[in-house]
Formats: sequence, structure tokens, C-alpha cells
Amino acid sequence: MSVIKFSERFDMVKKKIKNLLGAKVIFCYSLAFLITPSLQGADIKTESFRQNPFESVDKMTAQLLDIIEIYKSDYPDNEDAYFSSLNQLMGDFVDFNFVARRVMGKYHSNISLEQRKDFIDVFRRGLIASYGRGLMVYSNESITIVNRQELKSLKRIIVKQEIRDPVSTFPLQYLLFKKKTDQTWVIVNVSLNGINLTKTFGSQFQNSMKRYSGDLNKVIQDWLLSLIHI
Repeated sequence: MSVIKFSERFDMVKKKIKNLLGAKVIFCYSLAFLITPSLQGADIKTESFRQNPFESVDKMTAQLLDIIEIYKSDYPDNEDAYFSSLNQLMGDFVDFNFVARRVMGKYHSNISLEQRKDFIDVFRRGLIASYGRGLMVYSNESITIVNRQELKSLKRIIVKQEIRDPVSTFPLQYLLFKKKTDQTWVIVNVSLNGINLTKTFGSQFQNSMKRYSGDLNKVIQDWLLSLIHI
């Protein structure tokens, strides 16, 4: 049996989830967007690694691989439970409000609070579904941070990480902001090979709003339908 390269396995996943917001399958690549707390449920908001973006990404990577290991043998029969775990774990570390606001762009201030909440919910569901399926292609590749540095007084930083198999290297970049409230770091954007997640989905959102003449309810409904056909 031939060995399937990491790049080829990603291509297979891309084809399966291409219906999610057209061709916006960048979520599959963005492993490090799944910042996850302890599997034992400890309150890691107080942990020291949250004050260092590089340590946070390191911690996330180790825990993320644990999660994949837990669910992989019975996947996809346990997909609902898998997605539920990812949903719970992502909540403390991803600023969904910030990301969704960037994706909505100029439309953000022109829609109701209820509509914003509805969009964030469906945006999050789509993120989890596409991430969850995409992550299952992982198979012991090397994942390494390549730009550790002193933080000094930085309030935003890009952490660079690489996924390496024997023949390929996939660069990932994670934009993190430091929260004023507790000085912890949160991921607000991910890029792979120069493909910017927020800009990619923002473009898709703008096009959908134009297609439905600014009717966010129809955009949300269309987004939900696309999830069914992943």
C-alpha cells in the first residue's frame, strides 16, 4: 500500500468540505485555532502559560493531539460527541465575537444584536464541523513553533508554526491579541501559506450579503444548509 502524503490527505478533506461556504476550506488547515483546555476540565484561565502566546500554542498543540487520539479510532461514528467536545473546549480561547465582527465587516453595525448572535452561532458551528473533519487527517506529523521571541510590551503577535511530514512543510501563522482584562492571549486569526482566514471568510460573507440583498437571515440559513452537505 502506498504512503499518502500529508498534502494529499489535506486535498482529500478539501474536496469533502468544499461545499462549506463555497471553497472556503481554510478551516481544515488551521490546527492551532483549536486552543483547548485540560481534558480533565481544570480552569486553565489562571494558568501561567496563558500569559505567553508561544506557550499557549505549545499547550494547545499537545492537548489537541490528545483529543484527536481519543476520538480517532471510532470516528466518524462518534462525530457528534467529537464536535461537542471541540465546541466546549474552543470557547475559552477563541474570540468568536472578534472574528465574526471582522468577517461581517461594514455590515456589523447595521444588524440587530439578535442577528449578530445568530451569525456567531452558525459561524462557530461551521468552524467546528470543518475543523473537526479536517483534523482527522493528522497522522503524527511534526508540529513546531519556529519564531520564539521575547514579548517585551507587545499587545499583538504572530506565532509561526510548521507542520512537517517527510516530504512537505506547511507554515501556519496565528495572530494573537493580549486581552486588557486579564493579560491573557487569544487567537483572532489564522493563515496558511499566506491565505488569511478572516479575509477569506469576510469576502464570502460580503458576497452572500450582496446575493441576498443584505438579508442576514437568508445568509445564515444558507450557511446552515451548506453545513448539511459537507
